[in-house]
Amino acid sequence: MREVALQAGVSVGTVSNALNSPEKVAEATLQRVQQAIESLGYVRNDAARQLRAGTSRSIGFIVLDVANPFFTDVARGAQAASAEVGLNVLLGTSDHDPAKELAYLDLFEQQRVQGVLFTPIDTDAEGLDRLHRRGVPIVLVDHPTEDPRFCSVAVDDVAGGEMAVRHLLEQGRRRIVMLAGPPGIRQVAQRTEGARRAVAAVPDARLEVLPTPSLTVLEGRAAGAALADRAPQDQPDAVFAANDLLAVGCLQGLSLMGRPRRREPVALIGYDDIDFASATVVPLSSIRQPKELLGRTAVELLLAQVAGGPGARAVHHVFQPELVVRESSTRGV
Repeated sequence: MREVALQAGVSVGTVSNALNSPEKVAEATLQRVQQAIESLGYVRNDAARQLRAGTSRSIGFIVLDVANPFFTDVARGAQAASAEVGLNVLLGTSDHDPAKELAYLDLFEQQRVQGVLFTPIDTDAEGLDRLHRRGVPIVLVDHPTEDPRFCSVAVDDVAGGEMAVRHLLEQGRRRIVMLAGPPGIRQVAQRTEGARRAVAAVPDARLEVLPTPSLTVLEGRAAGAALADRAPQDQPDAVFAANDLLAVGCLQGLSLMGRPRRREPVALIGYDDIDFASATVVPLSSIRQPKELLGRTAVELLLAQVAGGPGARAVHHVFQPELVVRESSTRGV
């Protein structure tokens, strides 16, 4: 910084203001400092700055599975909102592993992040209480709660599950299978609850819930192939997949396997409306979540918690999902 100040013909304090509070520096002076920085190749020591300030210009974000495009889109919204106020997002994926989850919470605390956005495996996740006691703001993402300690943003997954299956029923489908993913995941449980509500309202309809080990394309493909290979009288006439990855895989399995035994097209709907849902061979119907809005709102709540301090009131936002109808549920696959 001394070398930058010397070359720009200003004080070290002016260089510090140019880096940290540029609004305090005249435009011409700011340009001279910037030119000196570029000429000298100066990179400030952010670790030292964090030691002095006691906090960083970063927030942490732990998601369940970064390979899931839903979480990628949520993170994109969080990153955009953070960049607008000069913050960075440090992203970690727990892969549904409590040990990884705890490791990231520890890492973010060591990095002195301003706060943590968190999609927990379980609300009782180890480490949440500790961070709260130490005054680290936390916003639960895609995880509704009424816990007064934490803000939260989520989508009404019960309503989404009910909306998906009601749509299938409105297409005249009555033998519905739900590819439900691991039953211990909160989102899966709530979407299943909504599906059961929709079926309960139609006396001649039935719902078969099939858990899968994970919410992936490969698991969906295996499940779709198994359904297509059933005896005709045991085949469903509709499938509701707990997310779009399962639905895309199921579409592949239904299309590629067991066709000689298929007696009718199967209506198919997924959940999340990820980017390539509309680009599959048969465009996929889905339940749309406001993914980037979830990330952006989570950052806004976190910043409000930071500004308000330990006594800030917890705020809980629950968004409503939207039905997106495409050929997979109207024409079938």
